[in-house]
Amino acid sequence: MTVLHPRAILFDMDGTLVDSTAVIERAWRSWSARHGIPVEPILRVQQGRPNREVLQEFGPSLDLDREAEEFLRFEETDTDGVVPVSGALAAVRRASQGLWGVVTSANHSLAEVRLIATGFPLPPVLVTADMIRKGKPDPECFLLAAKRLNVNPAECLVFEDAKAGVAAAKAAGMTVAAVLTSLTKAELPADSHIPDFRGVTISANGGGVFEVSLPD
Repeated sequence: MTVLHPRAILFDMDGTLVDSTAVIERAWRSWSARHGIPVEPILRVQQGRPNREVLQEFGPSLDLDREAEEFLRFEETDTDGVVPVSGALAAVRRASQGLWGVVTSANHSLAEVRLIATGFPLPPVLVTADMIRKGKPDPECFLLAAKRLNVNPAECLVFEDAKAGVAAAKAAGMTVAAVLTSLTKAELPADSHIPDFRGVTISANGGGVFEVSLPD
């Protein structure tokens, strides 16, 4: 086991706490078909990034505000097949004994929809794409979460599943445990790796520090 002692725990949402693969792929396939844009290049790079950035990259001549709004409406009204990642609900319940938050590339309204739909409590700190200027892999989102929790970034443990998210958390100076729900260990240069949250134990002591055990 790997044992860590962070003061705060930060979770990504999609692919880390919530398996939303089906709806995300449906949304991108619908959008790409509507505009005659090949979907496979989009699916290869969209993971962990704000939708608005991906829309701008693949549809630079389109009305970005309108496209982002329509894309968001599609995702907010489609929760079919959205489920918790194995063991994630129990991990969040234990993390809620201390300082914790969610840092996601989804918009705030969509994050709330997916967290509520899958039975998660809304976190005391929720950093979303519409609150920052630069999305993952920029560290801004994680640094903002640490600031709002009033902790040093080096005292944070991040659970992430995407290349952009791991890069963002590492750039923020945080310890990263990669959740291998969609990518391999070789693809995610994190400090630790777990297949999901089964086997992860989290406890908080009276001194405001967690003890987190990760299976090797």
